[in-house]
Amino acid sequence: MNSLDDIFTTTPKETKEAPKAENAEFDRTSWAEQKQIEREQAYTLIDATAENLTQNGSKFKGYLDMQSKFDRYSVANNLLILAQKPEATRLADFKSWKENDAAIKKGEKGITILEPGEEYTREDGSIGVSYNVKKVFDVAQTNTKQTTASTVKKDDRLLLKALVSNSPVAINISNQMPDNINAMYKPVTKEILIRKGMDGADIFKFLSQELAHAEMDKGSYNRCDCVFPAYCTSYILCKRNGIDVSSYSFDRLPAEYKNMEAKDIRAEISKIRDAANDISSKMAKVLEPHKSKVKNDNAR
Repeated sequence: MNSLDDIFTTTPKETKEAPKAENAEFDRTSWAEQKQIEREQAYTLIDATAENLTQNGSKFKGYLDMQSKFDRYSVANNLLILAQKPEATRLADFKSWKENDAAIKKGEKGITILEPGEEYTREDGSIGVSYNVKKVFDVAQTNTKQTTASTVKKDDRLLLKALVSNSPVAINISNQMPDNINAMYKPVTKEILIRKGMDGADIFKFLSQELAHAEMDKGSYNRCDCVFPAYCTSYILCKRNGIDVSSYSFDRLPAEYKNMEAKDIRAEISKIRDAANDISSKMAKVLEPHKSKVKNDNAR
């Protein structure tokens, strides 16, 4: 995972340059020290939030809900948003809201997220990326009238067509699935077998889970290690695509999660994020043209 070193922060009214004064060297040093403190505070919040997730199933589910909403945000950013504004639905910085004729409500506090900065060379010669801490605001913190985003109705056939598009493995219907097994990824033959005769929602749930296993098979695959991450990936994909998730339960987290350090927890949830986003990006190639078609039809 990317290092979180060299994180600095800005607020909407700050400039990116260090303040100038008569004693420029002293001011620059003081400014840098303050940024260092804010960086460390962000880093601490990320670690504390990550560790907190594994102590409670509902909190872990809350993180998955956050990742399902903010798919383009990194694990670190979703942990920061979860800690500061778990009910957030739409984020933008001060400048972006202003450009959209929206004002931040008086007294609202910005939400800290990370923004990639410049590359730098570590002592060992490797290249790292510094991070700036950026302040964003949720739509509820502005004077913008909140409206429900219009969505395109996705029928079962369209969703399943999108789900199987560009699959990394073959997908075959089977009449001989074992009892209580509705879909199964077979790493030896690189295929997914799925039970015949299920309805669209069930196919999506079980197939998305096995596709997650296929995405996580990077050469040293062990099904036991991927069962829970694949389950979480399926949950995120269902949330993003309007599939009922009431059957998913996170009451019992893997026992080993409770003893993990923050960096290991972030590695686990990164595995979930990456699999969900990989599958979502493939689905978008099918769904986006359909959205454009429907939008054009409605405009006529």
